[in-house]
Amino acid sequence: MATSSASSSVMSLLFLSLLLTSAIAFPTHKTHPNHGQASHNYRDALSKSILFFEGQRSGKLPSSQRMKWRGDSGLSDGSAMNVDLVGGYYDAGDNVKFGFPMAFSTTMLSWSVIEFGGLMKGELENAKEAIRWGTDYLLKATAHPDTIYVQVGDPSKDHACWERPEDMDTPRNVFKIDAGNPGTDVAAETAAALAAASLVFRTCDPDYSKRLLNSAIRVFGFADKHRGSYSNVLKNEVCPFYCSYSGYQDELLWAAAWLHKATKNPIYLNYITVNGQTLGADESDNTFSWDNKHVGARVLLSKAFLVQNVGSLHEYKGHADNFMCSLIPGTPSSQSQYTPGGLLFKMSDSNMQYVTSTTFLLLTYAKYLTFSKQVVTCGGVIVTPQKLRAVAKKQVDYLLGDNPEGMSYMVGYGLKFPERIHHRGSSLPSKASHPVRISCSTGFSALYSGAPNPNLLTGAVIGGPDAQDRFTDQRNDYAHSEPATYINAPLVGALAYLAHSYGQI
Repeated sequence: MATSSASSSVMSLLFLSLLLTSAIAFPTHKTHPNHGQASHNYRDALSKSILFFEGQRSGKLPSSQRMKWRGDSGLSDGSAMNVDLVGGYYDAGDNVKFGFPMAFSTTMLSWSVIEFGGLMKGELENAKEAIRWGTDYLLKATAHPDTIYVQVGDPSKDHACWERPEDMDTPRNVFKIDAGNPGTDVAAETAAALAAASLVFRTCDPDYSKRLLNSAIRVFGFADKHRGSYSNVLKNEVCPFYCSYSGYQDELLWAAAWLHKATKNPIYLNYITVNGQTLGADESDNTFSWDNKHVGARVLLSKAFLVQNVGSLHEYKGHADNFMCSLIPGTPSSQSQYTPGGLLFKMSDSNMQYVTSTTFLLLTYAKYLTFSKQVVTCGGVIVTPQKLRAVAKKQVDYLLGDNPEGMSYMVGYGLKFPERIHHRGSSLPSKASHPVRISCSTGFSALYSGAPNPNLLTGAVIGGPDAQDRFTDQRNDYAHSEPATYINAPLVGALAYLAHSYGQI
């Protein structure tokens, strides 16, 4: 889609308006000063939560790489289809590049910077580098019109091996979607990631930002025109790992919300107002994750009403309120479960991803409410922004060690943290200490070993405890011991807010 010079002028004025809004949202002093001593060193946790992404990098590592035990990997990725797909992130503890969760992680890292980057000080550049590592790859994956390369690696064969990414010899098959084999869900999430990231780089790298936004616009058009779930066309390759269980309607709403925010083009606002209900704007699903974006879209669109006074989106405050009410114990519509120790508990498999994503939404929505001087009404119960922040802080504090196990669920933070995480590269000797290749099957001795991982995947947040706050720190218990990029990404924003709030940054 070409942009005329007139619309470019309008975009410049709108961007100036956004800068002024950001200046109001991020004063130089504490926005919400907290009295008393902080429970944790949130600044240290923030730094480590961003560093983690360097441990997940695929491709040729730069000289600035700080996690030194990692090496180059996947340097021929894409060659199976004669395309360059080198780079990007491994999603979790394996060596597959899954496009769906990678795009969501990139979107959430970007949202973290958009909302709280003004508070990050010295960590802002590290956060931007983490985003760029993802978007550089997504630009490659979307370079060909009406085609998106959505995965590199055969997950079944990859999971049948336990080997370092640097030693990888499993098939690096490439899987794609196109007009005849659509994948609206992964395409729309990719568009959301590119659009969100374009806002991050708008002032510091405007040419890159424009490239991201132009790709986002094109990819969203493809996603909307050629509808269908990627799980249907790539079922054997993406399921059960990253099936799109929630359908693709949530991603279309989510991506349109990001494009509305990034472009201010009225076609996206019109798209949202016309299609919002059809796409599930008012559904009662209250889980925000790599699979289901409805709640995130509601909170994001509420900002347009609460902060930017877009009256046609007024209903999204009500939709966002409903989600917040579902989280707060004691309100008439409270639906959420908590462990005896106070941790939000959604699912037994990688529950901490829901904790971090929900925490981010609590703090972000509290920011919007504070700006507009509004509250949440849950039946007859008034919930203030301060209450939302208190709930969020309790979740972060639990994650960092205030729990019955006395365990920090972030590797390398605190005195007691998981030592046997489910992660191939971390659990096997580094190339520097063991230059000889470790074969596919030989590595399994490490999977079942009781010894601590030899390489510290600093900042990695793992799946976490069970519904009774118990955690056994066993490497083969992937449901509780595996880290993932989409667990960390929303936590970055939450930690930035808390570090600033307590004067640590």
